[in-house]
Amino acid sequence: MEHSKVYSSGVSMAVVAASCLIAGPIRAQTAATADATEPSGGSESQLEMVIVTGTSKARTELKTPMVATSISADKLQTLAANSTADILTTVPALKAEGGGGEVASNIFVAGLPSGGQYQFTPLEYNGMPVVGSMGLNSSAPDVYYRTDLGIDHLEFVRGGVSNLFGVGGIGGVINFIDRTGTDTPRGIAQLELSDHNRIRTDFATSGPITNSLYYALSGFYRYDNGPLDSGFPTQGYQVRGNIKKVFETGEVKLYFQGIDDKDQFYGDIPLTSQGYHLARGNNGHVVSTTETSALDNSTFATPNGLFNSKVDEGAATRGYSFGADFKQDLGDGWGFNGRANIADYHHTFALFSGGDNITNLPTTQNAFLQSYKYDPTIYTSAFTFAASGKPVPANYLLWGDRVTDRERPLTSQTGELNITKELVLSDWTHHFTLGGFFSHTKARDFDITYSYIGDFNDKPQLVNVTVTNTATNATTIVARNGIVDAGLGYTNNYYEARRSAGYLADQIEVGNWVLDFGGRFESMTGDVRKEQSANFTTDTTPGISPLLANVAWGNGKYLAGKVQPNAYAVAGGVLYKIDNHSSLFVNGSRGFFMPQLNTVQINSSNETQSFQAEIIKQAEAGYKYASSFISGTVAGFYSTLANRRNINFINGPTPGSAPVEVVNLISTRSYGTEATLDVRLFGGLSFEGNATYEHDIYTKYTPVAACTNCVGNFMQRQPNILGNLGLYYKDSRFDAALFDSFTGRTFASDLNNIELPSYHVVRLDAGYTRTFAGGDRARIGISVYNLFDSTAVSEGSPRQGTLQNAGQAYFIGRQVLPRRIMARLSYEF
Repeated sequence: MEHSKVYSSGVSMAVVAASCLIAGPIRAQTAATADATEPSGGSESQLEMVIVTGTSKARTELKTPMVATSISADKLQTLAANSTADILTTVPALKAEGGGGEVASNIFVAGLPSGGQYQFTPLEYNGMPVVGSMGLNSSAPDVYYRTDLGIDHLEFVRGGVSNLFGVGGIGGVINFIDRTGTDTPRGIAQLELSDHNRIRTDFATSGPITNSLYYALSGFYRYDNGPLDSGFPTQGYQVRGNIKKVFETGEVKLYFQGIDDKDQFYGDIPLTSQGYHLARGNNGHVVSTTETSALDNSTFATPNGLFNSKVDEGAATRGYSFGADFKQDLGDGWGFNGRANIADYHHTFALFSGGDNITNLPTTQNAFLQSYKYDPTIYTSAFTFAASGKPVPANYLLWGDRVTDRERPLTSQTGELNITKELVLSDWTHHFTLGGFFSHTKARDFDITYSYIGDFNDKPQLVNVTVTNTATNATTIVARNGIVDAGLGYTNNYYEARRSAGYLADQIEVGNWVLDFGGRFESMTGDVRKEQSANFTTDTTPGISPLLANVAWGNGKYLAGKVQPNAYAVAGGVLYKIDNHSSLFVNGSRGFFMPQLNTVQINSSNETQSFQAEIIKQAEAGYKYASSFISGTVAGFYSTLANRRNINFINGPTPGSAPVEVVNLISTRSYGTEATLDVRLFGGLSFEGNATYEHDIYTKYTPVAACTNCVGNFMQRQPNILGNLGLYYKDSRFDAALFDSFTGRTFASDLNNIELPSYHVVRLDAGYTRTFAGGDRARIGISVYNLFDSTAVSEGSPRQGTLQNAGQAYFIGRQVLPRRIMARLSYEF
């Protein structure tokens, strides 16, 4: 992927400006007058890019003992298709699953076990975490923020001292860095069209307000019924921007974001048991989604009144964030820097579980009755479509599923201050950083789960079911308006986390050597309140089934607990510069991951289970090379993780019950290699690629009953190989890219009983640019995601966990998103 070139010097100049602000005296005019619209000439390789994330001493990647990847604004636009996962999947050592749609991507770091959701890799914008503490609920941070044309570039860094600063990212830090204004006004507008009525409009503009005061503003509006039409349209907008004031010895930036957006989220569906292809429904057509808009405004009685489903909103976010960033040169090598951010979001998420936790498969009508204890030899039955009242054909299969309506408001405040000192002692140049980080995050997790029955077709129709006892003539309503079990699950939890950390680092340069050393100490206070639930009879309609008459609901009694873990991290890195083109490096760290608060177990005496930091030890060593036409890296890595509180959202133990969060205590060991290669072939043509190999196993797994014989098994959902390669062409008029992302074999669960095959997702992007008098440019282009329409499976059924078996009539899983062709028209001015 194009991680090696920057097509506009705005990227490089902005980063150089940041380098000046972080590393030493500020040349305000240079930073202020950088013109982001001027071409760079394409001479800068990936290893010559200045990295500012996860460090207090900005350096080029060739001169840092960390591992880093930078992606330019042009490349981000090429990669953008369905979600942030389409961008992150091109980064070495990251597996990014985006089969669920635009949001809630699952991001996995090579060698580290997780359920996804950016658990080990904080998502940042401009160095500020989107969420101050992860794990207060299971929503991924990308539900709160979207990328757009206002992004200048992306940086991903890991290893060495990168986990000491800011929020701390033991598996790496994903940092999207915004464009800021310059003395030269600029702007871009873009229109994107695709099938399923997709229309997206984007804009970004920046420039001067007054002398040394600059602005940048960007945003989008989008409407979309695809790429899979579930009947829940994706619709909404985001507006972001910043204001920058440059002084002689520093600068101040103010950031803001507002979002009101709802997105489809695609769950797991029944696939064929052989080859995992899309199955055909009762009508003979393929079933691409079992989500159904027929559930819009579904209601049932609760102790607090009528419950109205928000399933039509999908994954919806409304809210805002504000941030500030300042850098001040105090003279004599001293610097003072700080940043802060506040955010307030209201987020809802309608999660389809991929099965009813009874059969979890398409089933016959008789089998449905038997699964709910209605013997067809004793009961006669009537299956009718809820919308029309017409009878369901006797040969039609049924599909039962559960929906969890999640309400998840969240507030987050983060702050960081540090003081730096540049000190030259003989041939040794030290860059000391002493700083602190604080965050305060509050979240609620309010979930209502209910189950429904429909016909097995794409976007099922809801089905009503009644049965009559042939001996007594008593009639029972089993499913009403498609609902089988009203209020089968209830969660109402409150989480609050306060984190405070201090860090000290010394980043040294002496001759051909670069030496980084440092440490961090962090303490956390977490408060948890969990409302207990009970069954209430809320519907006394004669003949109604107990599952419809009774609902699980809060009883007003809470379990409360507090945890106060603390931990330390130490890290170091060494780089030796062989010559101007190559270097050797090694880094290592003993770090930690604060467990997620939603893993806290509280007993009836309000006593919490042991809650300690999870210790991660990592090391990496390798070689870097960069020249005017070729650059690349090769490295080996090793990591261990101890006492990981791994959380899985899986089916409850009782048939038909709601999904529950189950915690297993695990330890792991992994090793592997990764390599990158970028080659400028001739003219505007280049080749870019990367590959990662990993070997990982569980070294501890408790309770053993949760997964017998799992010690020695491979981690679930972690591929053994990741790879990207592509050809890219660009001149003054034409540009084109053909690139492939490869994901090796994975296992659906920790049992390793179901192996999911490797797969490729190939993409194509091409465009023509016309330049007008005065420098304005217009581009018309086409982008094709999943060019060969791969139907590969990216995951099994997370809800079934280790209970999912091979050889059944259907396999429950999620495929990669289908081929999509997008036309784009943009105008730069």
